[in-house]
Amino acid sequence: MPRTTKTITFSLPLEMADWVEEMVQQEGCSRSALLREALYRYKEENEWQQLLRYGEQRTREQKIIPEDVNSLVEEYRADIGSSRA
Repeated sequence: MPRTTKTITFSLPLEMADWVEEMVQQEGCSRSALLREALYRYKEENEWQQLLRYGEQRTREQKIIPEDVNSLVEEYRADIGSSRA
């Protein structure tokens, strides 16, 4: 069966490496698990920031003002709700 993981080696400043070791002890997990979770959260945050930038760009292009946002969200939710029924 093929591997589903890849080993990556990297360096950290001593202070950060010490912090990682402290967190591993506090969380009761492995370094790999801790860093996987940190990278997953970083990825999620990065994707969210990209989505926000996209939304801001689209609102500028379409000249949507903040007051329009609530009604657009309500319209979207109504459309989603009716498609699920």
